[in-house]
Amino acid sequence: MTVQTASLAGLDLRAEIDRLRKEKNAVILAHYYQRPEIQDLADYIGDSLELSRKAAASDADVIAFCGVKFMAETAKILAPEKTVILPDVNAGCSLEDSCPPEKFAAFRKAHPDHIALTYINCSTEVKALSDIIVTSSSAETILQQIPREQKIIFGPDRHLGGYLSRKFDREMLLWPGVCIVHEAFSETELLKLKAQHPGAPIAAHPECPPAIVDHADYVGSTSGILNYAKATDADTLIVATEPHIIHQMQLAMPGKTFIGAPGADGNCNCNVCPYMALNTLEKLYVALRDLTPRVEIEEGLRLRAKRSLDRMLEMASGTVGKGDLGAR
Repeated sequence: MTVQTASLAGLDLRAEIDRLRKEKNAVILAHYYQRPEIQDLADYIGDSLELSRKAAASDADVIAFCGVKFMAETAKILAPEKTVILPDVNAGCSLEDSCPPEKFAAFRKAHPDHIALTYINCSTEVKALSDIIVTSSSAETILQQIPREQKIIFGPDRHLGGYLSRKFDREMLLWPGVCIVHEAFSETELLKLKAQHPGAPIAAHPECPPAIVDHADYVGSTSGILNYAKATDADTLIVATEPHIIHQMQLAMPGKTFIGAPGADGNCNCNVCPYMALNTLEKLYVALRDLTPRVEIEEGLRLRAKRSLDRMLEMASGTVGKGDLGAR
């Protein structure tokens, strides 16, 4: 969607978004990787698991999802009766792109004795081909409920899958996808930064390569990293994930210093997610005004995808027994 910014000149966008939010009975969900100005006006800010729960529980008529396409699709899967809009329809994900449904289906067919434990950063079609969806904040809890003898395919993020495999000594077949944001961090530059701030712990997202994760004092989801920042006694923290999470850290802990982990060029500019950055206040305003672009999913596909998401929400809460698990 192309927004004609000139036609919006003179509008108080925040006031107009507030007006439309009330008029349309809309809730605005924003991921931690969104621009600060979007985070500041969102009704809820969170990681994928938190926002999935908010989408499922919301009594709003409209969900404006400020994130990327797979997140908005997840909201529609869980709340089909609601109108779900995404400010920029081109806000995709490199992990989703790395895992075409037809290739994933063939991979599953080649390993019929494996269950598919699939990261939420994937298309609705891949969710429909999966047994259990996980997020970075729920993956460990869910993996520990799967019997050790059960064979597992993990995709599409090989770094998250590899981290889980090493931590829990679980052999898994890993799909070879990566996140272009977390892949861009440089071990060499990180060590230089650590030498400049020797007392600063490193908090890293498990989508980072092993060379980054191995230096981290804490590894976890975006919400986990935020909670770690609140809990640590350190007054300086190095953050190895998309740098817009730092906005929430600065709001919550103005007395601490947060430094984004550097990319190969010695700064963190290359680690801004280009897809998340597509959403702007202008696009959010137009999306609420026109209730478009809308997320629409064919009902049969939605129900197949919902099965794996429901399993995630149940297992993240510990309400599914081990006897319920097994290859399809």
